[in-house]
Amino acid sequence: MKFFVSPKLGKLTIEEISLSLSPEEVFDCIHMEPFSFFLDSGTDKNKLGKYSFMGYSPFLTLKSKGEQIKIVNNEKIYHETGSPFRILNEIIKNFKLNTLPSHPPFVGGGVGYLAYDLCHFIEKLPRTAVDDLNLPDCYFCFYDTILSFDHQKKRWYISRCNMGNMDDQPTTDSIIERITNDKNKAFQGEKDTGLTPSSLPRHKESTPSLVSNFTKEDYLKAIKKAKEYIFAGDIYQVNLSQRFHIKPEVTPYQLYKKLRRINPAPFACYLNFQDLTIVSSSPERFLMLKGSEVQTRPIKGTRPRGKDRGEDIKLSRELMASEKDRAELNMIVDLERNDLGRVCDYGTIRVTEHATLETYPTVFHLVSTVEGKMLTGNNCIDLLKASFPGGSITGAPKVRSMEIIDELEPTIRNVYTGSIGYLGFNGRIDMNIAIRTIIIKNDDAYFQVGGGIVADSCPEDEYKETLDKAKALIAAFNPD
Repeated sequence: MKFFVSPKLGKLTIEEISLSLSPEEVFDCIHMEPFSFFLDSGTDKNKLGKYSFMGYSPFLTLKSKGEQIKIVNNEKIYHETGSPFRILNEIIKNFKLNTLPSHPPFVGGGVGYLAYDLCHFIEKLPRTAVDDLNLPDCYFCFYDTILSFDHQKKRWYISRCNMGNMDDQPTTDSIIERITNDKNKAFQGEKDTGLTPSSLPRHKESTPSLVSNFTKEDYLKAIKKAKEYIFAGDIYQVNLSQRFHIKPEVTPYQLYKKLRRINPAPFACYLNFQDLTIVSSSPERFLMLKGSEVQTRPIKGTRPRGKDRGEDIKLSRELMASEKDRAELNMIVDLERNDLGRVCDYGTIRVTEHATLETYPTVFHLVSTVEGKMLTGNNCIDLLKASFPGGSITGAPKVRSMEIIDELEPTIRNVYTGSIGYLGFNGRIDMNIAIRTIIIKNDDAYFQVGGGIVADSCPEDEYKETLDKAKALIAAFNPD
């Protein structure tokens, strides 16, 4: 393509660096850099959260809206039309890295998101919901310098692959010096918050007011309509959501730090992109690709945490015993197996965990793990196209469920229930389902919460479940 000179095999160097700081403390020092990111996976270090990654100063960015695609490569601007999946595929094929199993899984590549609305490049679907926020459908930044932290070994690494050929890329010494100097200022009370005195958040006793894109009455009506489709035989289940708008009294980074404290999650992130900021504490893995090994971990079934240990036990047992929630999860597991079957070798798809209980600060979830082995010749973009968007946040059958989502939800979903994560130059990917995710544009913040509707769903209970899922997000907006 015209914005590439020729395919490039990067020369990878990985150094262990001496930093006695936590990932949060290091990102404190670089979060205001242009296009800084933090893929924050610091929970459950023995299973899902072994590494966290961060960086800034990408050499290439890709942003799309509809079929209009803008690429900035080494400060040169190019415009393309068509599917962003096609352009992502060209980028992944153009830049290559060879890595070893002992290396951190992400040592260079793209970080960003795929909005739910990219479903229109995969299936022919109606477009009746309103696009009132005008956000990019796809936004990825490509980095050739990555800081990674091994939570098991408590060690820092810096990876460089020199893909961008940019003379002004930060050196290892300059990055360490920047972090050390900035942290020293913080200890001396000189940390630059990026705020003027007049814009500092005012202390409030209560959270700023929330405005939904549904009235409660209309949301209950949408659930009842969804059940009519189920009884008519159109679908077995569908995910319905409501979106909240808020004028935050805290900065995006303050919002992230508080959310990180009250609701840590294995697939959390902070993306400081040019015209919007994304704050996420997602518990759900959409897709992981390691060599030929594929994994997805759908979540279905939720209960709120109790007020004490006794209530916790009662609610968790209720969830584990719920036939309704298990039936929901069974349907989505079958859907995910079918999606993976489009790109995986016959007979390799297995459900390795089913309906296991996972505990988070505000909710309990039922989670399954589905794994498979990719067919030779398929890559990470083929995998994404075969599975996107995730079945746990659409419904079954998937296409008809997405048609009903478009009919019943008043506004398009944007980033919500799309996917956030990394696409590695070494072929590895790890992408979340973008739930528990806040979008900040200008002085406005938006987040969305939903749940799966099935034949025996109680509309009032389903409405309450969305509020249970929103608890941690709402609490993060309340200034300390």
